[in-house]
Amino acid sequence: MTRTPLMPKATAVWLVDNTSLTFEQIAEFCQLHVLEVKGIADGDVAQGIKGMDPISSGQLSRDEIHVAEEDPSHRLKLLEPKVEVPEVKTKRGPRYTPVSRRQDRPNAILWLLKSHPELKDSQIMRLVGTTKPTILAIKERTHWNSPNLIAQDPVTLGLCSQIDLDAAVKRAAARLERERRKAAKDAPAGTLLPTEETIGVAGSPEDETGEAFEPASAPEPDMATSLAREARDAMAAPEEVEEAPDADSVFARLKDLKTASQQEAGKDGADGEDSDEQ
Repeated sequence: MTRTPLMPKATAVWLVDNTSLTFEQIAEFCQLHVLEVKGIADGDVAQGIKGMDPISSGQLSRDEIHVAEEDPSHRLKLLEPKVEVPEVKTKRGPRYTPVSRRQDRPNAILWLLKSHPELKDSQIMRLVGTTKPTILAIKERTHWNSPNLIAQDPVTLGLCSQIDLDAAVKRAAARLERERRKAAKDAPAGTLLPTEETIGVAGSPEDETGEAFEPASAPEPDMATSLAREARDAMAAPEEVEEAPDADSVFARLKDLKTASQQEAGKDGADGEDSDEQ
């Protein structure tokens, strides 16, 4: 288990003010974020905190600091404690916020809601030590000081560490990814349409007007194909032999026609004589 120095932020303040160590070396030794160490150097973070000398407290040796200053890649190591203090496991409760910083919590909550909307209310409560009704009031703009709130980084305000904020954001992103994969997995798979709806032929389904669909007719062949087909049909058909005319039947028919004409002429002559006698 990695050991941390006593009062890490106060130790970082002393190292920034009294050594030429890099921000990365101080951040790794004190287990702070590099941005926090930069904020300490700029005077934006840890205002009012008095630096603690790690040499006088027996946590670092002067030679270790000198070696680290000569080699930026060297990592500071804590001295072995003379007395082994057993670790006391305590239940982690809500973060304690100093009285001087409590008026800055609404600004920090507003910043978290705008910059990291993926964070749950419980995560915001642990980060800045607030309550759920306060978060809800700021969300709904019903907070008593809502018009005057200004979004401010809680790390800059000293309400939480950059490491805790990054860890909370990482957990929230992982949770969203799990929920997205679960939603994609539980989504019903697409089904194929019935054959009747696909081809519109079987059973003559009706459209919205109540008229049945008719199957699409086959495309008409072109003229060359039609002519070739007719020629093949004509060549394959058997030849019809015309019967020769019968002379007796022809003369009998002519005789019948002559007799009928004579009878008609005789009838007309008889009618004329009857009219003269009268």
